[in-house]
Amino acid sequence: MSEFREISPLEIGDNPFQLIGKDWMLITAEKDGVANTMTASYGTLGRLWNKPVATIYVRPARHTYSFIESADTLSLTFFDEKYRKELTYMGRTSGRDEDKIAHCGFHLLHDGETPYFQEARLVLICRKLYSQMLETDCFLDAEVDEKDYPLKDYHRVYVVEILKVLQK
Repeated sequence: MSEFREISPLEIGDNPFQLIGKDWMLITAEKDGVANTMTASYGTLGRLWNKPVATIYVRPARHTYSFIESADTLSLTFFDEKYRKELTYMGRTSGRDEDKIAHCGFHLLHDGETPYFQEARLVLICRKLYSQMLETDCFLDAEVDEKDYPLKDYHRVYVVEILKVLQK
């Protein structure tokens, strides 16, 4: 029996600035039957194209990038503070080097083909709608480009539809 219950996106009670920017999230996708994940603190929650959506930002150098690119769906998972050490590890360690999911002792579950974590307290099951690389010429504030991208290693932005919200 799952500890999770499905709720409407309208029932998410968390402050998105705290949820994403301070608590962090794991972005998880699967490719060829293998899941990979990364910690992220950039993103948004809202409404676009008459759908509940999230936006996430991933640099192509990240190992998880190829997993996101190859999958139609992904999960955004949020955890209690007691998992801060694991989230830090997931953000600093590459899945190219080891099975960091196993290292942290996390347990994968699936909603259809979309992987997520049993240890999460909140799960967003998402489907990719749009993606595009950030571009130098599109920054209206040159200081952001200079400060956040001195190496010109821009993020790819993904707009993802929130298909399902699972909460403990």
